[in-house]
Amino acid sequence: MDITITPSGLSGSVKAIASKSQAHRLLICAAFADNPTELLCSQTNRDMDATADCLNALGAKIIRTSSGYQVTPLLQIPKTAQLRCHDSGSTLRFLLPVAGALGVDATFVLEGRLPQRPLSPLWEEMERMGCRLSRPTAETIRCQGRLRAGDYVIDGGVSSQFITGLLLAATRMSGVSQLHLTGKVESRPYIAMTQEAMALFGCYSQEYHITGGVPFHSPGRVQVEGDWSNAAFFLAAQALGNYVTVQNLNIRSAQGDRTVQQLLPALKENTVINAADTPDLVPILAVVAACNQGAAFTGIRRLRLKESDRVASVIAMLTALGGKAEAAEDTLTVYGTGLTGGIVDSCNDHRIAMSAAIAATVCKQPVTILGAECVEKSYPQFFDEYRRLGGSYEQYLR
Repeated sequence: MDITITPSGLSGSVKAIASKSQAHRLLICAAFADNPTELLCSQTNRDMDATADCLNALGAKIIRTSSGYQVTPLLQIPKTAQLRCHDSGSTLRFLLPVAGALGVDATFVLEGRLPQRPLSPLWEEMERMGCRLSRPTAETIRCQGRLRAGDYVIDGGVSSQFITGLLLAATRMSGVSQLHLTGKVESRPYIAMTQEAMALFGCYSQEYHITGGVPFHSPGRVQVEGDWSNAAFFLAAQALGNYVTVQNLNIRSAQGDRTVQQLLPALKENTVINAADTPDLVPILAVVAACNQGAAFTGIRRLRLKESDRVASVIAMLTALGGKAEAAEDTLTVYGTGLTGGIVDSCNDHRIAMSAAIAATVCKQPVTILGAECVEKSYPQFFDEYRRLGGSYEQYLR
């Protein structure tokens, strides 16, 4: 689906959708619990459903309800399983170690750019600790054997998702495990989110020290909090002069992207932002920077490994809209040129598509977004909300 937006302002109130990051973690913890759990999460997306479907394949029973998910924990763990991750990096990286800890002969089926996204050094550490990993095809990964408890050593600078996966997996191992993180640990807030979710189910990890084999205790009902990552788009619209407010956000959340509250005001001046802990904010912050005095984003190395090469796709988006940006190895520089309009290829990246749509509110000429359906990955209702707030667009099926 392609859409063409006629520039206009937005006005009204938006309720932040449920946090995808928190939902992944809560679904997995609920699958480990001693009793069923109700996750209150009225709006879901493709990535959440991928995690739910994969947990079903591992022996849980997760049903989508009108209010979220009803999770019946793992009953009988299968000997073999096929786990369809679609293009969800969180699903793969969280559940690959979990499958290893459960001893399931699991085949993970990958789509989109997911087969190209890195799994090292998680891959090597899992093999050192008892699993056998292979790639039967370019789109599949097979995990055999069983992870053992012990001392795990992993570079903390590649992906916090590896650390989350090992933390969750360690709870299913028989014995005590310790995670030793080397290098510069990035995206620490996401690790904190994992520990917070585990603690909600009675499992506490002090300094990445885990006693495995202990049952999780279901709290019965859990509310998934509002998502700062996706709320950032409408908060950015507000910063660009639109009369938009966002509700359902926890200002004390462990979500790293809540720093958007401080970053948006900072973009009124030319500034330097370290994006190492909040890489998902860069596309929309780059739009705001282009409409102000510009900015330099450092710590962008991992942006090249997202749903698209987000360094290249952000530059392409801004250039297509009449702006200017350039990148060095670990810095993205955005110039305060303003934006006029144009044709943006989403590169099948939900954050590029939504950023371009918000940019259209301050453009003088129409903005066409190619492949706009990619927003279904995280925010299926985005364009419905956009129109409800006064946005005007036409959509075209290819």
